[in-house]
Amino acid sequence: MDKMRSMEVFVRVVDAGNFTAAARALNLSTVMVSKHIAALEKLVGARLLHRTTRSQSLTEIGAQYCEECRHILALVEAAERGAQSMRAAPRGTLKVSAPVAFGGQCLAGALADYLERHPEVNVELELSNRLADVVEEGLDAAIRVGHLKDTSMVARALRPIHMAICAAPAYLARHGTPQKPADLARHHCLDFSHWPRHVRWRLDEAEPAFNMRASRLRSNNGHALKQAALAGAGIVMQPEMMLADEIARGLLVPVLGGYLPPPRPLHLIYPRDRQSTPKLASFVEFIVERFGAGAAGGASSGVSGRA
Repeated sequence: MDKMRSMEVFVRVVDAGNFTAAARALNLSTVMVSKHIAALEKLVGARLLHRTTRSQSLTEIGAQYCEECRHILALVEAAERGAQSMRAAPRGTLKVSAPVAFGGQCLAGALADYLERHPEVNVELELSNRLADVVEEGLDAAIRVGHLKDTSMVARALRPIHMAICAAPAYLARHGTPQKPADLARHHCLDFSHWPRHVRWRLDEAEPAFNMRASRLRSNNGHALKQAALAGAGIVMQPEMMLADEIARGLLVPVLGGYLPPPRPLHLIYPRDRQSTPKLASFVEFIVERFGAGAAGGASSGVSGRA
């Protein structure tokens, strides 16, 4: 028999004073009430009630067990209320993973608006360039840059990431402005340290390959490379959204606009079994609103495999 239901019947018998009253309150037969009590007594290995033809009373074990049953039933009821409440309004902790550059320069600032809209939600933002396992690491959602690998996640397409190639006005005044990709062989290009030493930037595929001079400044951090470009150390290629403010203020000047590489896909992914929680639904809505639907109109899609 259902253990939780038997506990409920036992407590009702104690409160009602007899089997008949408890059966009436629970819309059960007295025989069924008796079976529930018998099942509990078999479970604990002891009598819970002293029963006579005229009265009933709790045994010592029954009195202690009754209090524990009340506590357990109260916890279950509280858990059910909490679950219902969470389905009604966004609340709780939202765990999100994002790439370092996008998360630090774009997402973190936007989250201030999200938290303002949803005061009962807390956000834990993990910035890492490794591909976190959403399910195994208990994440609610993750931002992915680039083409998705096979995944069982729901994927919401956002605006693709367009690249920009920029340099400070002072740098261009000293070294000139490149007019075609091959001109970069004569310039100081600021590279990520995980790129090969003689790296060819992936520009317009229609352009022939070219060799670039070894970079005098390399870093594993995009923000550091941007700061170096602002200081006139060389030319930097990064997502346009990372450089938009500096371009608008004239601190960086775009070059080679006709030779930029294709945009990179950007997705928000999350497990299918968490779609219905208000905190995740509100976050998905906010991210799509803030960073725009992708070419597929932001429609959810699912592919198979590991995230």
